[in-house]
Amino acid sequence: MAGHWVLLLVGFFLPGILLSEAAKILTMSTLDFKEEEKSYQVISWLPPEDYQKEFNKFASLFMKEVYNERETFENFLKLVEQQGFQCSHLLTRRDIMDSLQNENFDLVAVESFDYCHFLIAEKLGKPFVSVLPATFGTMDFGLPSPSSYVPVFHSLLTDHMDFWGRVKNFLSFFTFSRKQGQVQSVFYNTIKEHFPEGSRPVLSDLLLKAELWFVNSDFAFDFARPLLPNTVYVGGLMAKPTKPVPQDFENFIARFGDSGFVLVSMGSVVDITSFQEVLKEMNSAFGHLRQGVIWKCKHSHWPKDVKVAANVKLVDWIPQSDLLAHPSIRLFVTHGGQNSIMEAIQHGVPMVGIPVFGDQPENMVRVEAKKFGVSINLKELKAETLALKMEEVIEDKRYKSAAVAASVIRRSHPLTPAQRLVGWIDHILQTGGAAHLKPYAFQQPWHEQYLLDVFLFLLGLILGTLWLCGKLLGVVSRWLRGARKLKET
Repeated sequence: MAGHWVLLLVGFFLPGILLSEAAKILTMSTLDFKEEEKSYQVISWLPPEDYQKEFNKFASLFMKEVYNERETFENFLKLVEQQGFQCSHLLTRRDIMDSLQNENFDLVAVESFDYCHFLIAEKLGKPFVSVLPATFGTMDFGLPSPSSYVPVFHSLLTDHMDFWGRVKNFLSFFTFSRKQGQVQSVFYNTIKEHFPEGSRPVLSDLLLKAELWFVNSDFAFDFARPLLPNTVYVGGLMAKPTKPVPQDFENFIARFGDSGFVLVSMGSVVDITSFQEVLKEMNSAFGHLRQGVIWKCKHSHWPKDVKVAANVKLVDWIPQSDLLAHPSIRLFVTHGGQNSIMEAIQHGVPMVGIPVFGDQPENMVRVEAKKFGVSINLKELKAETLALKMEEVIEDKRYKSAAVAASVIRRSHPLTPAQRLVGWIDHILQTGGAAHLKPYAFQQPWHEQYLLDVFLFLLGLILGTLWLCGKLLGVVSRWLRGARKLKET
């Protein structure tokens, strides 16, 4: 990739977008990859304060509804509407857009959670690749998805479906398609405002326009399914060489000897201290373990009326990957975020998942199906149940064996995720795009793609043939009747 400039558009569930050039460039010569540090410019953008307040208000409401199991698609749409408002504001910033246009990038890399990134790439008129940060199915970008064994997002099904599972999955497809259409329609006013009539993009078409799709998953985690040549697994892309854990962590771990320790992290988006009842139940459950517990949880938000269990160490920050690589770790209690699961798989650590929202329940379905962890519903979480689940996963060596087997699959790729990503980007830059990696189906009208014209033709042919045969039989029948009458006379 030496000599090429790449624009990176990033923004995940935050009221702002980071615009930058690629910070690290991996240059390739055959299979010899080198990592070079490159200087790069960062443009941090935040919307006006009133936009941020509105976004934060809806985000806070959304999380409360999640905990009370009243999470609705309408609440999610309100969050997406805020993204649409922010996108419109960003596209009006001529200073930023002109600056990007003048940089003359060869390629744009977009993070696909926010549809605005696709519109920015289209506005700049540049080819782009997309990174899917979550599990498959969160959006449709043209992959073949047979309903008989590819679960639809939010169906909570595995690839092993019985008859009623296939019925549910088939019907879920139509619900998913309708909801995705509603989400994309939120950006219609933004598109209408910033793109001239006659050249207004359709978001569903923009997803198909991506030269490459890099998916933050791995064969060790996801169900096997059909992939297109321009779809590349890069799960574990953020993995770094492990380092020794800080001494204060080592001192704590040493207190529990051969019993080892449990690592607990509920991610960076959700503040678990806002779920007071859940927090108390978790603390009580951890107190029943003979292992030590390192829990990423803000001290300042801890309820004053709850005493931290004696075997628990609360910390505001953890070197998560380094702790997962520690030989004394016995279990990872997680919210089920994609990156956390990838890190646990990397180091062969079994899991207990407490999914909160989004793709997390789907992720934990896969973890359970692969037998390297179990899941507990957030609203139904009780200290006794959690303690039993944790002890089960720690004591039953089959979970550890399955996690180690997944780690072997994850580590045994001939190329690292970074090498795959950079190698494929280098390929399309050298070949002038990825048209040779995309099926012609992307250009076909839907009735041709699903062979409806062929089915209608064959149906018409069959019905026409049956009609003609019926007519011929009628003629023959009348002729026979007429001949019989003549013979009788």
